This record gives sequence, C-alpha cells and structure tokens, in this order.
Amino acid sequence: MSVYEPASIVSVSMSMFELSGVGSSLAGSQKVAVDRESRYGSRFADIPSVASARPLSVASAIPIGHFDDPNFDEDDAIAGALDDDSPYPEVRSAVANTDDQTMPVSTFRSWVIGFTWAIIVPALNQFFYFRYPTVQITSIVAQLLSYPMGRCWARVMPDITVFGVAINPGPFTIKEHVLVTIMANVGYPAAYAIDIIAVQRIYYHQVFNFSYQWMIVQSTQLIGFSLGGILRRFLVQPPSMIWPANLVTCALFNTLHSAPVYAHTAGKRGSISRERFFVYVFFATCAWNIFPGYLFQALSYFSWVCWLVPDNVVVNQLFGYRSGLGMSLLTFDWAQISYIGTSPLATPWWAEANVLAGFIMFYWILTPILYYTNTWYAGYLPILSRSAFDNTGAKYNFTAILAPDNTLNVTAYEAYSPLFLSTTFAISYGLTFASITATVMHAILFFRKQIWVLSRRSRREQTDIHGHLMSKYHQVPEWWYLVVFVVMFSLGVISIRVWPTDFPVWGLVFSIVIASFYTIPIGMIQAITNQQVGLNVLTELVIGYAIPGRPVALMLFKSWGFVTLSQALRFTSDFKLGHYMKIPPRTMFWAQISAGMVAGTVQLGVQAWMFSNIPDICSSHQPSGFVCPNVQVFGTASIIWGLIGPARQFSSGQIYSSLKWFFLLGALCPIGAWVLSVKWPHSFIRYVNFPIIFAGTYLMPPATALNYVPWAIIGFAFQFIIRRRHFYWWMKYNYVLSAALDSGVAISIVLIFFFLQYPKDGTIGSTTIAKWWGNTVYMNTADGRDAAYLPIPDSGAFGPATW
Repeated sequence: MSVYEPASIVSVSMSMFELSGVGSSLAGSQKVAVDRESRYGSRFADIPSVASARPLSVASAIPIGHFDDPNFDEDDAIAGALDDDSPYPEVRSAVANTDDQTMPVSTFRSWVIGFTWAIIVPALNQFFYFRYPTVQITSIVAQLLSYPMGRCWARVMPDITVFGVAINPGPFTIKEHVLVTIMANVGYPAAYAIDIIAVQRIYYHQVFNFSYQWMIVQSTQLIGFSLGGILRRFLVQPPSMIWPANLVTCALFNTLHSAPVYAHTAGKRGSISRERFFVYVFFATCAWNIFPGYLFQALSYFSWVCWLVPDNVVVNQLFGYRSGLGMSLLTFDWAQISYIGTSPLATPWWAEANVLAGFIMFYWILTPILYYTNTWYAGYLPILSRSAFDNTGAKYNFTAILAPDNTLNVTAYEAYSPLFLSTTFAISYGLTFASITATVMHAILFFRKQIWVLSRRSRREQTDIHGHLMSKYHQVPEWWYLVVFVVMFSLGVISIRVWPTDFPVWGLVFSIVIASFYTIPIGMIQAITNQQVGLNVLTELVIGYAIPGRPVALMLFKSWGFVTLSQALRFTSDFKLGHYMKIPPRTMFWAQISAGMVAGTVQLGVQAWMFSNIPDICSSHQPSGFVCPNVQVFGTASIIWGLIGPARQFSSGQIYSSLKWFFLLGALCPIGAWVLSVKWPHSFIRYVNFPIIFAGTYLMPPATALNYVPWAIIGFAFQFIIRRRHFYWWMKYNYVLSAALDSGVAISIVLIFFFLQYPKDGTIGSTTIAKWWGNTVYMNTADGRDAAYLPIPDSGAFGPATW
C-alpha cells in the first residue's frame, strides 16, 4: 500500500480540488507548490507533499482505522488535505507540516543542556514535593530558559572540534531545543515510588539502603518506558491520537523559533505577532501572580460567599474552596486553574464538558444528598477532606492498630475504631470503581475496530503528512524496548526478594499485566481527551483482597501497576511530541532513557538530604510548610487498602459496601451511550464519554472544586465560544496564550518562593503581609476550619457498635 493512499472506510472518488470549488487549471502538485510559496515563502515550495504525488480525496483525509472520533470533522479534514496537513485544526494550528532532515538534533550542546535540566528540574520538584502549597517546575520552565542558554552557547562558545565532536555546531536549532525539553520533561514530576520510601520511613519505620531505593525507582519508572515504546503504533502514529497537551508545547517551540506554522492565519485576526503576544502575556502573568500567590491570597481562594456568612456551616460547605464544594465559582489564580495538570485551553471542550458533567452530578448533587442524610456517618466529618477519621471525628491514629511487624493488630483495631472517610473521598473511590469498568467497556464498544486495524497495519503505512515525514527516519527496533523491560523487571525482582517487603514475585508480574492490559484503552482516551484514567485504586483493591494486612506490599503492587501505566503514557506523550517536531526516533530513545535514569537518581539524593537536614519534616506543624501532603494521602491509602484492607471497608455488611455498585454503573453506562450513538450517530451522544465522566475528577482529593469549576469555565470560554466565533484568533493565539500563562505562573512561583517565602524561615512579612485581611479572610470561616455539619454525640463517638 502506498504511503499516499491510506486505507479508509469512506469511499469518495471526487478530488479535493473539485470539492473545494477550485478549477482544474492547476494540476494538484502545481497548486500545492504555489500555495506553499505564497504562504511560507519560496524556500518551502519544493518540499514534497502528499498532494504533489497524487490529488487527495476526501477518503485520504480520514485516518486509518477511523472510528467515531469526537475531535474529527469532515470539513476540517478537507481543509487539512487541501493544505497538505493534519485533518485536525488543533494540530494544524500548532504543528508545522514540513521537516528539514539536515537540521542538527543530537549535538554536544543539546546533550549538555538536556542533562543539566534533567538534574535541576527533578531536584527542585522533589524539594518542593514535600511542601504545601507545593511549587512544581514544569518542563515549560526548562523549555523557556533553555532557549536563551542555547542561543548564548551558539554565540560565545568556540567553534572547535574535540575528539570529533563539535563544541559549537552553529545556531541553536528548534530540534535541539525539543530534545532538551523532552529530557527535562521525562523526570520533572516526583517519582511515584518516592512516596513508598517516604511512607516506609515515616509510617512504618523502615529505612532500607540506597540500593533498594534506586532499584525500586528505576524499575517502576522505566518499565513503563518500554511498554510505551512497544505500543506506539496504537498511541503515537495514528493522526487521531492528537495528545492535546503537546500542542501547547509545539506552539511555544514554533513561537520561540518563529517557525512558519501559523503563516496561513497571519492577517486574519489580531495585529500583533505571536512572539510579542507571548511576551506580553508572560510578563503580565508573572507580575499578576504575586497578588494571588503572596500579597492577596484571597484572590486565589475567592470563596466570597463564605466571607459574608463565615460561621454558617452549610453555606461554607457548599460555597467554600478549602473543605467545601466550590459553588463560589471564581478564582483569579491561574495556578489553581491549571493545578489538575491539564490546561483548559488545550483540552477539547467536549472533554471538559464531560468532566464538568461528572463533577456536577456526583459532587454537587449526589454528595450533598448523601452528606446531609448522614450516609456513612459522614455528617460528623468535613464534607471534603483528604484525611481518614476515627469514630470521635479525630484524625485516624493508625499506630494504635499497627503490630510490631507492620501488619494489622486485629484486636487493637476492633477495640479502637472503624475508619471513616469524608463523603467526597468516598465518592472519589466509587467513581474510580466505575471508571475501571467503564474504560474497558468503552474500549470494546468504541475502539475495537481501530485497535484491530492498527494491530495489523505495517508501520510503513502512514496516514497524514507527519507520519509520512517521520517514516524517513530509522525507527527504534522493538527488541530495544524488550531489553529495557527485562533489565528493569530484574531490578524489581531483586529489590522485593533481597529486602523484607512481604511482596511476592507473582504480585510484581500481576501488577505489570494489569498495567499492560489498560495502557491502550486509557492511552487512547487520554490522547483524544487530554484526561487520564488512573489505576491506583484498582491496584489497591486487587492486592488488598489478595494479600490483606501488608501495607508495604500494597504500596509496591500499586506503584508497579499504576506507575507502569502512567509512565508508559508519559513517555508515549513525549514520543508524540517528537513525532510532531520530527525528532529522529533513535535519538529520542537514548534521550528519554538516559534522562529518566538521571532524574530518578537525583530525586532519591534530594529526598535523602531533606530527611537528614530539615527538622520535623512531614509533621503537621513544620514551620517551612514541608508537611508532605501527598505522602499523607499515600500513607492513608496504605492504611485503608493495605493495613485494614478492602474486605473491612467494602465487603458486604461493611460501612462502604454500597460503593461496589459503581462497578456495575461503570459497565452499563457506556453500553447505553453506544446504543444511542448507533441510533443517532450525529447527535450530542457521540460526545458523551463515560470514562471521562467518572475519572475526570480523579485528583479529588487532594484537588478541590477550586481546581475544577473555574477550569471548566475558562475552557468553555476559549474552547467553545472563542473557537467558534473567533476561529482565526484561536488558531493563532490560543496555544501560545496557554503556554504564556503556564510559563508566567511557573516563573513567578519560583521567584516568590526563593525571594519571599524561603529566606529567613519564611518570616518575611509574617507579621504584616501574612496576617492582613486579604490573606486571612478565607481561613477565618467554617470552610477554613473544616467544620462538620453534625456535632459529635454526647457519648463521644458515632458509628456502628461493632466492626
């Protein structure tokens, strides 16, 4: 099959030029050359294109293995084919459809700068990870700062060659810049397995040596890399797998390097260049963030209704932002809006609408009903909290039920208290149960044809211009990924067998099998919607029943099961970024695996230093804010699922047994949506995605309504209203705006922390700025005090008489 004639389920013989009303006076190849020269200049007119080989048809605009893709529009696809470009306008607005194979990528300069950021970013993020509020330095910071570094290198370094390596290969290229950013992106979030080590140290008093820690981190991080590489034909090569978050990154690259990707929108709307627009928004955001981030924090927690009636518990629970349901709707802090990890300017509106629908149904409707009827005895607790409680309303004292060998002391547990969760925490578990079954059912019903076609397709069969351009590079042999898998699996086996983890090898194998089974369906959902379905609760549930009373084994099973999938998707997303920016696959392979190993090692070293040098780290009263909120959530989960076990929480007759019905709900809902979509294929039903409805709010807790409701409002404004009414403005500026907002906030947070919060143990402005009305009003409310609806009974305890 020719790369210019992809298979399609649509058979239309009319040429694209006939459909568009263009006369036949120009041959297809001549017209494309003329269009390219008029849009991009003569230097791009001679670049080979699909249309120059054969006039395109409507069928050519539809990807191989096409399915009912909510992002796909036939009119957009026709426009993309006419432009010799992607069938998706989101991709066309951010990604260039040209490539220069002679452009330097793997240079001494790119590797030095890349490893520099692969050390700095993970180190800083690991340092901030234990702090609340946390500061996360994303890869956008590295992307921004590495640009002047590369330009400076090109200007000042000598043009010499040492041992055959050019020290200064010339101008800093966009491909070098992409490689540097990918190396920074690989390890910028704190490794998930770091939480295992912290919880073992804090909760279970286990401190194993660095070899154990290093093998656990490397194994959990890089098994996912091998899995993502093997499955890239499903998640990277198809044009329908657009990975929206990458479009923001691509837009920023092309803005910084002034690539001609937006030339076709120039002059349509907006009078300033993308570069100037980015600079204006970046500095404005950086300056503004000092107000919600430091001087006037009530602008961040803008729960204005609660300020009017600070002692009314019900009003504060409904409208509050710290322990309430967030019906105040507003925040002026982009850090809060982007907290959940996906920009509202990058996520398709239909996906955001699914998230919002799930939030309203389950947190604004179901949660108040359950809470104010005192279901699960939740009325005695805050309506939203990430903590676990005992039957007196106090934080659960897990040490009271812990045996010396770190297993459950059943007698002490039965004498102490069952474990209680806030209503939102319990609902979040139910939604996770539903997302587990909904994801499988959705993949069977909606993705089965595409998965089947892609599994049989040759990698040489390309479906759009980007696949065609990337086919010219040497691909990574799959046995390379298999070697990585074998090595990392061996490290995992050694770590759990040499040290007393109580985790069997079959558990390691089973956790990887679960992750592998879910990677394709969850990856396809994320690539289309920008939302990820997590496996953390599924892995907790499985191992909690299989090996009850072993919290360390549970954490290990959870990490290999959950992290293998999440890392596979993180690396796959980077593969797609390299695909869009035309980075040679083999260069990508070595950059990702080497940066991943460096990042994990650095994070372990930073964590070890912090526990040795920061007094009272992870205590609730640590003066510099190093209270370890994520470790608290992780440790609480190890108690719920590992120490106490799901059988004592969710089995028949237990307090939260009714949450098991969410499994059935998750399985049935996609069936209903599929049946309706078959009967009415062009109705709004095609946009209903139940895995996203159930899993879109998976970060609650520790996220709150503050992070979801304003996010959806901003998404509606830009991804629906502006995209429809001011499309050319959206095409030119939307992703640049998102990149500028993210970048400005990230830089501002770092500057605020190092210049105003960290020096002098945080005492700068502690008696003036920190205590004025604008920084305390949201705390001096029932919402800020985590108030409960019902008082504790006179007996001093609530709940069942026996458990």
